Amino acid sequence: MHELAIAQSIVSTVESEVRRQNLPPVIQIAVRIGALSDIVPDALIFNFEAITRDTPFEQTELLVEHVELKARCKVCNHAFEVENLFFSCPDCDSGQVELTQGEELDISYIEVADNN
Repeated sequence: MHELAIAQSIVSTVESEVRRQNLPPVIQIAVRIGALSDIVPDALIFNFEAITRDTPFEQTELLVEHVELKARCKVCNHAFEVENLFFSCPDCDSGQVELTQGEELDISYIEVADNN
């Protein structure tokens, strides 16, 4: 269950940023998770909610954006979405491809309360 460690890392990273910038309470944290990251979004959210109970992040919502797996052919330069983990160019059948997205695990933004 590596989702627990990831949830802890997200909280730790955001906590540090809140302290560093003296930010008001965090309303939302949005993360981007690539298709190859092997992270179960529901498990990540469950663990996030469990570890933030009775903390300043208890009311914070964790939003998860799924990032599709995409690649570019090194032979014909065709960009395509990888389907069924089939890493072959649909135009020229080359197996020489590079991933362009789908391995992400990023905090894309945090939303904080209005300071007024």
